[in-house]
Amino acid sequence: MYLEMKIVHVSAVTLSIGLFAYRGLLMLRRSEQLDSRVWRTLPHVVDTILLVSGLGLVFYLGGAPLQEPWLQFKLALIMLYIFVGAVALRYGKTYKIRIAALMVALLLVLLIVVTALGHAPPGL
Repeated sequence: MYLEMKIVHVSAVTLSIGLFAYRGLLMLRRSEQLDSRVWRTLPHVVDTILLVSGLGLVFYLGGAPLQEPWLQFKLALIMLYIFVGAVALRYGKTYKIRIAALMVALLLVLLIVVTALGHAPPGL
């Protein structure tokens, strides 16, 4: 069961990152598609699968997520990524702010993936 759950989680991670990058491209192109129902709904569905599978992995392994420093760091990065990603795609007041937020969000994604793969914050 663990392997199947991990496959679902990694697949959801890949899809979530791809969807975010595509939505970022739509934002850069100032496309009206970004406001369509599909792009407002699909990422939430994928991210729900991502969250549920991640929680399933933690509980399957019997871990206490807040007792693992790398997981605490990853969760903090995810919360920051959600905030910065929202600024990039929707709430940035100017185009320049949205572009800067998109770049920061993509860097945060990289840090999240490196932390998850190494089970440690980068550089430690």
